[in-house]
Amino acid sequence: MKKIALHWKILIGMSLGLVFGFLMLQINGGSEFIKNWINPFGIIFINLLKLIAIPLILASLIKGISDLKDISKFRNIGVRTILIFIVTTIFAITIGLVSVNIFNPGKGISTETIDRLTSTYANDSGVQAKIAEASAQKNIAPLQFIVDMVPDNIFAAMSNNKLMLQVIFFTVFLGISLLLIGEEKAKPLKNIFDSLNDAILKMVDLIMQSAPIAVFALLANVVVSSGDPDLLYALLKYAGVVVFGLFLMIVFYCLVLYFSTKINPFWFLKKMIPAHVLAFSTSSSAATLPVTMKIVEEELGVDQEVSSFVLPVGATVNMDGTSLYQGVAAVFIAQALGFPLEFTDQIMIVLTALLASIGSAAVPGAGMVMLVIVLESIGFPADKLAIGLALIFAVDRPLDMCRTIINVTGDAMVSIVVAKSVGKVDFSKIKRV
Repeated sequence: MKKIALHWKILIGMSLGLVFGFLMLQINGGSEFIKNWINPFGIIFINLLKLIAIPLILASLIKGISDLKDISKFRNIGVRTILIFIVTTIFAITIGLVSVNIFNPGKGISTETIDRLTSTYANDSGVQAKIAEASAQKNIAPLQFIVDMVPDNIFAAMSNNKLMLQVIFFTVFLGISLLLIGEEKAKPLKNIFDSLNDAILKMVDLIMQSAPIAVFALLANVVVSSGDPDLLYALLKYAGVVVFGLFLMIVFYCLVLYFSTKINPFWFLKKMIPAHVLAFSTSSSAATLPVTMKIVEEELGVDQEVSSFVLPVGATVNMDGTSLYQGVAAVFIAQALGFPLEFTDQIMIVLTALLASIGSAAVPGAGMVMLVIVLESIGFPADKLAIGLALIFAVDRPLDMCRTIINVTGDAMVSIVVAKSVGKVDFSKIKRV
């Protein structure tokens, strides 16, 4: 009997999780059963992926840089990566703004729905926490994000996945230093990291064996935690605009891949299925990073010298899906609450969302913090911020799941394009058109 591929097992687990969640909603105590006895398996899975994210970055990035033999190659990879990330992020925000201005989802929200959403979510602890966090970020100095990239204690940085940029900074610094001291002196330490890299990749394999069960647990919990179905339906048009924009980003990625590398877009998307399902289930680019790196290197033919830098940086600063969502959500809230937006305000949304995406953590819920910063940049009344977030809070988690897929796909696409530009793609592994 032919063995079922892992990505099919994961999709089956996801489908069964959705069905099981809906069934348990019909049973008294079903939601509590899933939260107490099913969801913990999903949380354990996410924790395992987060557990190996930092060691994987440390080992693979040092290995990748030390294998370059030439610092100029690393400079070329770094500059091209950052430039492409900036371009794709601006494109994503623009797609979001164009879509929301065409469909005007906020103008269809009734006063009764706004009042109901406000009373349900405006005083929610989650909403208030996002506003407080965004206010703290807004008050920092202009160059603070650069200061925050440089750790004063690498062990403290490695103990917190939100400080991934600090780990990347230290790792790049160490990798370049290994190049500069010469191959003979660097070899003992390099051998340690090479061995660590192999061991971490094997850990990824072992963790992924439990992915179908974990995805089942995570999706079942999402269903029973989805909130009021009537409120979700009221926001269907807004959610539809976001999803439509995210779909256009997938099309954009596929076109870029096709014209720059002649890679078959459908083959690319098929290979990315395991990463997509995990991104959807976990809403975290950081948690999905180990799987994304494994797919990009082993299935898509990208040399580790490129993937070990592009993907960790992308998981931290490349938030195309989240940035697109900023544009749609900001204009939707303004439309629903009657706040007029000039063309200059929408340009400000593009610039603020771009800058906010760079400092945003690759964890669930970071998008709403970014949204508060974007709204404040266009002069949105402070006393209405909680109401604005309340309008979209009911559908934020499912949309967060969708936009994380875009973030992960964008990271993979950029890694292939950059690798192609520096001659670091194994085309024997790739199906081209």
